[in-house]
Amino acid sequence: MIMEEDERYMREALREARIAAEEDEVPIGAVVVCRSRIIGRGHNMTERLNDPTAHAEMIAITAATEAMGGKYLNDCTIYVTVEPCPMCAGALAWAQMGRIVYGALDPKRGFSLYSPSLLHPKTVTEAGVLADECGSLVSEFFRNKRN
Repeated sequence: MIMEEDERYMREALREARIAAEEDEVPIGAVVVCRSRIIGRGHNMTERLNDPTAHAEMIAITAATEAMGGKYLNDCTIYVTVEPCPMCAGALAWAQMGRIVYGALDPKRGFSLYSPSLLHPKTVTEAGVLADECGSLVSEFFRNKRN
């Protein structure tokens, strides 16, 4: 059941990632879910906003905290198509995100390269949900940029 739910919400994050790709942004998307309801959505907007911090997770966190009326998201899950970077992991820690589910690993810039973990100690992580689909979206984007 939980895997089915994870895939459903990851498909929503993939929808956000495709919006980013259409806007010529690195195609990463995120949704924040609380009590079976999406309360925050985001996709990369660094080019549009000329802001290196405008990552999908940051935008989704802002929307979610606004929806919740508070800065803590410990009862929530974020679904993100690619492993969060250290900046986003830090923001997720400050928000005390309860659970992080991500698709593709980021072996060059992902938070898991850092030890001790940048995440809040109570945060639960799940990696690899729809990893192939999530990873191929990013790979195809950069392949097209090189051609």
